[in-house]
Amino acid sequence: MKVARILISAEEIQAKLAEMGEAITRDYQGTDLLMIGILKGAFVVLADLARHVRLPVETDFMAVSSYHGGTHSSGLVRILKDLDQEIEGRNVLIVEDIIDTGHTLKYLLRTLAVRKPATLSLASLLIKDDVERPHFDIQYEGFHIPNEFVIGYGLDYDEKYRNLPYIGVMDTDSTTSPTDVQDGFKLAD
Repeated sequence: MKVARILISAEEIQAKLAEMGEAITRDYQGTDLLMIGILKGAFVVLADLARHVRLPVETDFMAVSSYHGGTHSSGLVRILKDLDQEIEGRNVLIVEDIIDTGHTLKYLLRTLAVRKPATLSLASLLIKDDVERPHFDIQYEGFHIPNEFVIGYGLDYDEKYRNLPYIGVMDTDSTTSPTDVQDGFKLAD
């Protein structure tokens, strides 16, 4: 597989995360904040976003799966790793890499809400447009993107390409095998 084109550069990502971090800092000033990254994709987003939040924050992770390989969600949601700490009475900010159909996130929000956090907010680097999804509020939005399969900056294809420093659109029409391209860092011709 190759990257057909770069959709969002590394510099644009860092500028947006700085903007989101400023808003989170302002909104949570004087409070205790727990940032929860949704694994595996959000680990990169959470790490960089947390560095832009100018407050002492705690972090935790959940692993929730609905893809099981490939490029389309299976619709079945499974919790693979739960939180290590209790969230009752805490200010909780869920950090996502991408919001697609929203089915996994809807399940996650319901699951966490019953644990009675003081507040439950959402930050996402990417939101896919032109996708039918349940309604929920996204307090901290990054980029709205077209409904294309994207990789990089935590997003994967078959567990690869998470380490790309940018968001790229995957060239799904390529006849090149993944072994023909060194780690997916080449752009399609």
